[in-house]
Amino acid sequence: MISVGFVVKFFGKPTELDTLSSRRLAGKNPNMIALDRAVQRSYTRYNSSMFIDQVNIHVKSGKGGDGMVHFRREKFVPLGGPDGGDGGRGGNVIFEVKVTLNTLSAFRHNEKFAADPGKNGGGSEMTGRGGKDLIIYVPPGTVIYDAESGALLGDLTKAGQQLLVCKGGRGGLGNQHYATSRNQAPRMAERGEPHEEKLLRLELKLIADIGIIGLPNAGKSTLLAALTNAKPKIGDYPFTTLEPNLGVANIDDDTTVVMADIPGLIEGAAEGAGLGHDFLRHIQRTRVLIHMIDGLSEDPLADFSQINNELSLFDPKLGMKPQIVVLNKVDQPDVQERLKKIKASFKKQKVELITASAMARTNTRDILIAAYRKLGEMPVEELEETLPVYKPDVDPNQFEVTQEEDGEWRITGIAIERSAKMTYWEHDGSIRRFQKLMERLGVDKALHEAGIEEGDTVHVGDFELEWKD
Repeated sequence: MISVGFVVKFFGKPTELDTLSSRRLAGKNPNMIALDRAVQRSYTRYNSSMFIDQVNIHVKSGKGGDGMVHFRREKFVPLGGPDGGDGGRGGNVIFEVKVTLNTLSAFRHNEKFAADPGKNGGGSEMTGRGGKDLIIYVPPGTVIYDAESGALLGDLTKAGQQLLVCKGGRGGLGNQHYATSRNQAPRMAERGEPHEEKLLRLELKLIADIGIIGLPNAGKSTLLAALTNAKPKIGDYPFTTLEPNLGVANIDDDTTVVMADIPGLIEGAAEGAGLGHDFLRHIQRTRVLIHMIDGLSEDPLADFSQINNELSLFDPKLGMKPQIVVLNKVDQPDVQERLKKIKASFKKQKVELITASAMARTNTRDILIAAYRKLGEMPVEELEETLPVYKPDVDPNQFEVTQEEDGEWRITGIAIERSAKMTYWEHDGSIRRFQKLMERLGVDKALHEAGIEEGDTVHVGDFELEWKD
């Protein structure tokens, strides 16, 4: 038997948000390492105020309102009976897709989200007001993971699509529900069900029909600017593009395609070198790739093979995506001199090559049409919606009894800890109800078998109780 004269000690466990994931350097020589570090520093400064595609946030649903212990008091109505109302439901935490968003930058300054709790019940059988659901808007293409377990909770791709991640607590029952013929004046009720909280990792994978890939300074952004109204940063130096850019290209008056320019990839991108590790996942959504080759490179075929290797290392499915291979900068004299040799090397590998100049806009339209035709040959991939299943990993009635080093006892278990939080310890009726639950679950028997003695301290969740036989 447990004697409860006090409730003490709430042990809070602050959650530390991992706001910046570590990156590994994959360079094989000092020059590569120095380049990678410089790129990461540049990317971090730029990304801190602009494009954000991965964040960690903490979400918490609303606690249920407490049920009330109350008796009807009205003139000329003797023995009015119990009329304590139920508590209101706590608010849920829901993610919803909003098509006008395209980054996760809204989470840069706000990493903690909490729904409203339910209101407590009142007299005259009045139910407390339910807490308002918290709706968090995210861009299409957002993938939500449990940051602690790594489990995938949902993949949000369609406008208006919703995902419930934390369910609000149930409102506690008022004493009106406990009246019986043998107990017509019950002095017991329930507190509201506790809230749920999770640490989540949000990743954004841009949704585009066609992705433009290649080594740094291959002309990817220039091609995007030539085919769409997008205005990406363009320069004659590597890593001009530090974030993915989206643009809409017109095939004809009634047909458009969405194109994405992915920042330049370098050797080791699949292991985290350069910017590729951060943005390779954006290519996963595309159906066709335009592979830009720098005609001024010493070995264009080696560049082509290098990028394909990085794609396959990151995700084998990426290496299987159809590609339109483009040799860029053919308007340069140095490229013209080697053009025949370059074409022969690609033909030997059975790779069809389109020659173009994105800067001079030579054959750029042919590139777009070729990619669109290839797009038409590809079946539309049905994105599987992965929704969370709200069920415990173990039986909620299971529990564990352990004796700590100081001789005190601790009971852990989903049902017993939840019941402790929902108990009115100041009402004898509620305490008896908790004791009956312990007997039904077998906690009493387990404590006796473990050797508990009168006067020992027992911890259940955040509550400290004293044991009495």
